[in-house]
Amino acid sequence: MLTVASFMAPATVGIVVFFLYPLGCAVYFSFTKFDLLSVPEWVGLRNYRHLFDDAFLNVATKNTLWFVVIMVPARMLSGLGSALLLTTLKRGSGVYRTIFYLPALAPPVAATLAFVYLLKPGVGPVNTLLGHLGIDAPLWFNSPDWSKPSLVLLGLWGVGDVMVLYLAALLDVPAAQHEAAALDGANAWQRFRHVTLPHISPVVVFTAVIGVITTLQYFTQAAVAASAASGQATTGAGISSTFGYPEGSTFTYPLWLYVVGFRYGALGYANALAVVLFVVAFAVSLLLLRRTINPERAS
Repeated sequence: MLTVASFMAPATVGIVVFFLYPLGCAVYFSFTKFDLLSVPEWVGLRNYRHLFDDAFLNVATKNTLWFVVIMVPARMLSGLGSALLLTTLKRGSGVYRTIFYLPALAPPVAATLAFVYLLKPGVGPVNTLLGHLGIDAPLWFNSPDWSKPSLVLLGLWGVGDVMVLYLAALLDVPAAQHEAAALDGANAWQRFRHVTLPHISPVVVFTAVIGVITTLQYFTQAAVAASAASGQATTGAGISSTFGYPEGSTFTYPLWLYVVGFRYGALGYANALAVVLFVVAFAVSLLLLRRTINPERAS
């Protein structure tokens, strides 16, 4: 027993120190008025009641849910489509796989700044090209109607991380089953639906869960795009006065959590926001896994 415990000790200590203890502290501080400078004051459920009166939180939540509903499926479908395309290549597949994957290695800040420049109204290469073609180009990151779709385009450009997962799963599908289905008269869609999809379903679930969790924490790209598109850099404290530019369209839940904690110093309320985010991410992940592993029981 001691031998087993000794082998488990490093992982156990890591989980306790880096996950359970911070999570417990976050839950405790969410019931307090806390600013790092004074002793935490117990306020009970006041921080959680304030969630229902927070107008900025409503905007941030709607924007974040929009990204979850649009960006996650778009990245999944784009990654799967790219992987399917690569599996059909006979020559140079290794080169094309590298080309498709490279954008995923770009640092988020650098990639976002590059996209803001490429889509910059008036002087950006994309709008210049569209103008030569006689197409009225949108304002992209400077338009409240196009800012979120622009961030989705950025996410699709760096879809190589999802593509690699699907590609590994597709290459593991037995070719004999495809051949047998083709001999039975199944067309391409039927072979994909009844042969490929059941084999790659665990990867589909994994990418959905990871995509939801990542998008619920969508922060860096939204913050950098807003600051760069507005032409104003962040302040010395690392907080931009243009978070959410334009007109709050890119203002996400993690951005509001960050502003509450580090601009206003309301760390008790910020911890309450963090706890709610954790609960939502955990519940959605559990729901996806439950419906996939046991769909009959979930229905």
